[in-house]
Amino acid sequence: MNEETTAESVAKGRTYGAFRCLNCFERVSVPTGAKTHKCPHCSFEWRLSWLSPDFPRIRGPVWEANRQLAEENLSKKQKGVN
Repeated sequence: MNEETTAESVAKGRTYGAFRCLNCFERVSVPTGAKTHKCPHCSFEWRLSWLSPDFPRIRGPVWEANRQLAEENLSKKQKGVN
């Protein structure tokens, strides 16, 4: 019997050097050591910390950049441009 455990199954699916954007849920690869990174899919920007040289984690959003992006999107919707 050669069945793998749940932990082994989850570990196979892990990707190092990337994180999942908390806005659009797409997987994003990041240059090693970057302090911030903008999602190429939705343009939200995230502050990063590194657990190891190849293991980034999101610390939180870059509020100024994301607020400006949200305001631009809101003004486009109000003008009727999608």
